[in-house]
Amino acid sequence: MTDSLGGGPVAAPPAPPPQTTLRRRLAELRGPAVAPHPLDARALAALAANPGCRRRALLDGAGVDKAALATALGSPAPFGQSQFAFMRGNAFEAKVKADGGTELLRLLTDRLGGQEPPPVPGEVSVPDLSAAGPEGRTARTALALREATAAGTWALLDHPLLALEVAGSPAYLEPDAVVVRPDGRWTVVEIKSFPMIDGSADASKVGAAARQAAVYVLALERVAARTEGAEVGHQVLLVCPKDFSNLPTASVVDVRKQLSVTRRQLTRLTRIEDIADTLPEGMTFDLGRCSGAELTSAVDAVTAAYAPECLSACELAFHCRSRARERGAVEALGRSVRGELGALTTVTAVLSAAHGDSGDPDDPTVAALRRAAALRAEALAGAGTTGGRPGPERDPAGNSAGNPMGPGGPAGSVAARSDTDRTDTDRTDTDRTDTDRTDTDRGDADRGDADRTEAEG
Repeated sequence: MTDSLGGGPVAAPPAPPPQTTLRRRLAELRGPAVAPHPLDARALAALAANPGCRRRALLDGAGVDKAALATALGSPAPFGQSQFAFMRGNAFEAKVKADGGTELLRLLTDRLGGQEPPPVPGEVSVPDLSAAGPEGRTARTALALREATAAGTWALLDHPLLALEVAGSPAYLEPDAVVVRPDGRWTVVEIKSFPMIDGSADASKVGAAARQAAVYVLALERVAARTEGAEVGHQVLLVCPKDFSNLPTASVVDVRKQLSVTRRQLTRLTRIEDIADTLPEGMTFDLGRCSGAELTSAVDAVTAAYAPECLSACELAFHCRSRARERGAVEALGRSVRGELGALTTVTAVLSAAHGDSGDPDDPTVAALRRAAALRAEALAGAGTTGGRPGPERDPAGNSAGNPMGPGGPAGSVAARSDTDRTDTDRTDTDRTDTDRTDTDRGDADRGDADRTEAEG
């Protein structure tokens, strides 16, 4: 409320909504003139696998292109897929979805069964999901899902767009297809180009596809919660080429485990606004405005949780690994090693504790390290070598004294003579064989000439 006109203080304008302030801050971090880099299911699966990494959470939330950022930092990541693989994948997907998805729905009814009979050609509706912008496409997808569920008919949504809030920022996801059944059940379809040989595919690739599908199921559940009569199936249909052909085959993958893990880890992610509040004012990751040194300083201002598994999932993994090695951080050795070492966070501290220079002897970790160092020294002493002590004397030829197997020892001399005798014998046999072969060839040639002379006569 304000006082009468002309007197009293004027009320302050209302504060902008927090979401608007956060988006403006993220745009400043990304660069005002830079379009946000979209997140996909692979990125979300990798983000959920390492929820403690504040660096990735902030960069993904701000829409920073991590591949371009890694290149600017001097640590490019060898990620990507060949154009041939893209073309082959697109051709196989088009084959699966041809004729209104007839083959796709046949595979779905064969693998998932159900009470409904398989649809006949022309019975399946394929709604148009085109709209302006990601928000428009997301709204159009939700409307098509609600209409198909209310109609109680078969529907095939080709590349729908779903939205999922991740660490306070929306992420837009695009599954290959979603099938709506007459009973209101929604099924996610993942189409991959890796082969399924004798009914089974590569376990690591199937696991990655299951994690991606779990993200799609999680986003679909948000829409189904606002749709009456809808239910999202936790069994997804994985379609792959059969054996070494281009014919499609399918398998059912249960993603309940991946779904629970993804849901729990996404919930535990540190919120982006909490990370952004700790950054210096004016800091940005704008590739067009900042130099390499400025970008390095900005990236290092956000803490990371590096692990060797990041090398196959994050574009900044090589930069984070080099930084971890420079600090001597034990995280570079793996999560399991880091967990076993407890309060020892650097390689220098670990070696010092193992050699007895520091550390509490009553600490189980320190005691285990010293026991391992003693066992190593005992093993090296038994093998005749030492880690830092000088080894046995050697002659100018590099042979250790008293080594019977060396070239200078008795066994070495016998071996050398045996090699010489073997070489001479081989050479003699070779010469004898060549001589016999020459004589035989010469005899054959003479007989051939004699026969030819008789024939001419």
